[in-house]
Amino acid sequence: MHDVVIAGGGPVGLLLACELGVAGCSVLVLEREADQHSPWRSLPLGMRGLSAGSVEAFYRRGMLRPLLTASGVDEVPGADDSVRPKSVGHFAGTPLDPADVDVDGLPYRLPSPALDGIMTSLDAVETVLAERAAKYGVEIRRGVPVSAVTQDDETVVVRAGEHEYPARWLVGCDGGRSTVRRLAGFDFVGTEPQLTGYAAQVTLADPEKLRPGFNLTPRGMYLTTPWPGHVGIMDFDGGAYDRSQPLTREHLQTVLRRVSGTDVTVSDVRLASTFTDRAMQTTTYRRGRVLLAGDAAHIHSPLGGQGLNLGIGDAMNLGWKLAATVRGHAPEGLLDTYTAERHPVGARVLDWSRAQVAVMRPDPLSRAIQAVVRDLLATRDGTTYVFERTSGTSIRYDLGSEQPLVGHNAPDFRLADGTRLGELLQDGRGVVLDFTADARLCDVALRYGERIRYAAGPARDDLGFGAVLVRPDGIVAWAGDRDPDRGSFEQAVTRWF
Repeated sequence: MHDVVIAGGGPVGLLLACELGVAGCSVLVLEREADQHSPWRSLPLGMRGLSAGSVEAFYRRGMLRPLLTASGVDEVPGADDSVRPKSVGHFAGTPLDPADVDVDGLPYRLPSPALDGIMTSLDAVETVLAERAAKYGVEIRRGVPVSAVTQDDETVVVRAGEHEYPARWLVGCDGGRSTVRRLAGFDFVGTEPQLTGYAAQVTLADPEKLRPGFNLTPRGMYLTTPWPGHVGIMDFDGGAYDRSQPLTREHLQTVLRRVSGTDVTVSDVRLASTFTDRAMQTTTYRRGRVLLAGDAAHIHSPLGGQGLNLGIGDAMNLGWKLAATVRGHAPEGLLDTYTAERHPVGARVLDWSRAQVAVMRPDPLSRAIQAVVRDLLATRDGTTYVFERTSGTSIRYDLGSEQPLVGHNAPDFRLADGTRLGELLQDGRGVVLDFTADARLCDVALRYGERIRYAAGPARDDLGFGAVLVRPDGIVAWAGDRDPDRGSFEQAVTRWF
């Protein structure tokens, strides 16, 4: 019997497998697709943007270099020790200038190799994660769709293909149409679609008739990228066409012509699919011994590229908590903090997606809102706000402390000997950075042995702190001043480890 079975071998499932594997758990990944590689995962249709927060997750587990190589990225993000972002992205099709971000207003920002997002592909991400999972002894079985789930107080049994797989825990990472979510009886609630979206790789007889980039029109939105024939369309039909009938060349051309306002000709369709902006979320991320992460727990439109990043955040938050539960040293209620912390983040992203759809609707009211929003986005505060939301900088979990760093993603503190916090987190343990080398803190940390790494010594910039306790997912669990309080530190260690 495995400790954990993960349904779904995409980026979220594979990252979670790595998080459990590094902690010594036995993990089985069941993936319904037989082939890991497909045109939908490769460029350009598999193109994805990883936010700074997601890039940081790879950095903190020693996978940043392999990810950059697999993604064809030559320049390491943040290599010049600048804290200014190099990209911001867009809001509802309106591009933003990174020069307008107020970096002085960003909380606790220090130079790091992972301060910027990157463009990559699903294939690149999954290849890196699958290779790392294999090093941890994770078993991956492909071409085995889950068909049944049963559980009791001690185990959960998953049926996939011709076999049953008992485990102590099951995590559904099997996408927006999650079988695990349905079989385990999760409630899935939200809002119905406003549009049908199209993603396609086509041959255009006259590509010059379409403008590059995002284009809002009186009838919707279309997108073209530097890859010839790669187009995206948003048609505000209430989601009526999505998966309702075969997607033909003639239909795709009709929609593209109507939305773009041109007579562009689609002469051939290589690959095409549809999607909607349906925004749904489970009411909880756990039912008994079954948990959900990624699109299995929440779906929304791809506007802003938040879906994959949201799932990566889920995996990082859940992995160490589930591992501690499996190994028997989790404090009471630790696993329940997964839903408590990540559900509000998911709800916020769903509203972010809904807001963009509302702004983009091709009607007089939305066009009036578009004009106001563009003016606001053109300000320094507006651009900074969007950057905080899309990069993950604004996420702060409520850990019951008034200290503003607690619950925040930890800055990449760099010790005087050059060691960075990101490097200390690579083995998946918590970290105590003790800038004052306080023996009282050391005594507490050492009692927890392999669960916590203790590192003492001055930092190149300690931001005024004497010590910080960082969870395995990089979230600050406690922060003390130059004369740290041993009692509050010990309470924080006991609460999380």
